[in-house]
Amino acid sequence: MAPDGYKALGFIVTNKPAKPSLEEIRCVRDDLTDSCEPHHMLYNTNSKVAEAAFRVWKMRPCNRGMHEKSVSVGTFFCSCIWSPGEDLNVSCLKNLNSCTQSMPNLDQIHALIKHYGPTTYFHPDEIYLPSSVSWFFENGALLYKKGESKGERIDPSGSNLPKGGRNDGEYWMDLPHDSTGEKIKEGNLESSKVYVHVKPALGGTFTDIAMWMFCPFNGPGCLKIGLMNYQLNKVGHHVGDWEHVTLRISNFTGELWSVYMSQHSGGVWVDPTNLEFIEGNKTIIYASRNGHANYPHPGDCLQGSANLRIGIRNTAAPSKYSLDSSKDYEIVAAEYLGDGVVNEPCWLQYMRKWGPTTVHDSRAEVTRILNRLPSPLRWTAQSVFNKLPNELYGEDGPTGPKEKCSWFGDEKC
Repeated sequence: MAPDGYKALGFIVTNKPAKPSLEEIRCVRDDLTDSCEPHHMLYNTNSKVAEAAFRVWKMRPCNRGMHEKSVSVGTFFCSCIWSPGEDLNVSCLKNLNSCTQSMPNLDQIHALIKHYGPTTYFHPDEIYLPSSVSWFFENGALLYKKGESKGERIDPSGSNLPKGGRNDGEYWMDLPHDSTGEKIKEGNLESSKVYVHVKPALGGTFTDIAMWMFCPFNGPGCLKIGLMNYQLNKVGHHVGDWEHVTLRISNFTGELWSVYMSQHSGGVWVDPTNLEFIEGNKTIIYASRNGHANYPHPGDCLQGSANLRIGIRNTAAPSKYSLDSSKDYEIVAAEYLGDGVVNEPCWLQYMRKWGPTTVHDSRAEVTRILNRLPSPLRWTAQSVFNKLPNELYGEDGPTGPKEKCSWFGDEKC
């Protein structure tokens, strides 16, 4: 319980029944703190008695993003009575100085990428490989405008794409409806690279290096119900696919602190102790077949209910198909460096969809499969699939990196 004008930053645990000495803790001036929230439960008694339901959470700042000042201090929050939505009686720190003071310069960014840049392995049976954006444009991608039936060829640099604005449905990209379009779907691994966005994180105490990968096409998913697998025809099927991996690096030590892996509509932060590495400190990423979701290890990952073994199956495995981001990369944005240091490409300013809105009903395809199941299993499976995000069904083309909430904010996790 801090004095007026001060805030506590966390809790203390001791192994003695007596209260800890006040000399063991310090409180911080209110103007140097910010609000925080529980994130990731560390301990739960799972007691049915309310008075004994003791829980411990990690904490993170409520305000996170490249322009935010909040700093995580690694403390925890514990309570027997706290409910989601209630304010906490502890805070995080706030950096009142410029967040750019501790950020890497351009040469240091290149050094960090060469030191930590992940290698992504694609499934040995992957059909829809990545490509560079310029290859996608050069080989026939078309820009459509609402009310016009014919698409316009896109310049390799994207200079004829509409810039700025918002995703208002006025423009979208699509593939030619012939053999050229089928060829573009396969991608071109030789031309592919990651597009790098560098930004401050957690009040400038960390650098986030977001590495975006583009695939011309996202293939259909696979439905898993118990021991049965059903290869789908349309679910997850759409033109254009952006996935990314973010390296969070400490600005105090230069140490790789955590790696974010995007997985369809969300993603996860992975601790370095749970990662595989190649060539020293370079992380290995495994991209799932058809959907390109990122995972730290090969195998099957289920999006749905792992306990019931019902959901969308994501299969990842090593192969001869790989992309080394420590070599094949392009820095496309680092706003904190100032104007003119990094020139953002024309296509990055395109805020509309990289694929058309499809007309098929993907959920109907899932329903047809579920209807063939015995009643109890069908009801259980239906309840699981009703909770899956709409993005998994792939009925809409995705927007580009700069339109994602994580561009200016924190990762969706």
